[in-house]
Amino acid sequence: MLKISELAAHTGLSAHTIRFYEKLGLISASERSDAGYRFYNESDILRAEFVKTARNIGFSLDEIGELLSIQLDKASHSCQEVTDITRRKLDEVNGKLAELESMQQTLIRLLESCCGGPENANHCSIMDALEAGIEPADSPSINAIHNRRTN
Repeated sequence: MLKISELAAHTGLSAHTIRFYEKLGLISASERSDAGYRFYNESDILRAEFVKTARNIGFSLDEIGELLSIQLDKASHSCQEVTDITRRKLDEVNGKLAELESMQQTLIRLLESCCGGPENANHCSIMDALEAGIEPADSPSINAIHNRRTN
């Protein structure tokens, strides 16, 4: 049996995070002392490690709740259910990656369009693009915005 501080040290989760996960019902202490100390058995430790692993992979707390309910009664659930949860997460991550790549390309174009010199920013192409409301999808037109403003 471990106290919360020992579980925290063992899992790398903070005691605050463990209490938060308990509040959400993701983990729980199997026992409490008369003084109110939480005690965690091997099963509780494995569950906390499961939650931490799933969180580190990027699953949301709701998704972890779904996975834990499947874990508690694997015989009543299919592998397809787990696959569906994982596929949704992968689709979400792929969408975020696409957004980040678009942002990256826009930032590259912004930097390439700017001389970055010591003169004042009255004709800074980056500022011009931001003031014009440039969006990542519009990023090829950054130089056009700068040229329009300076002519």
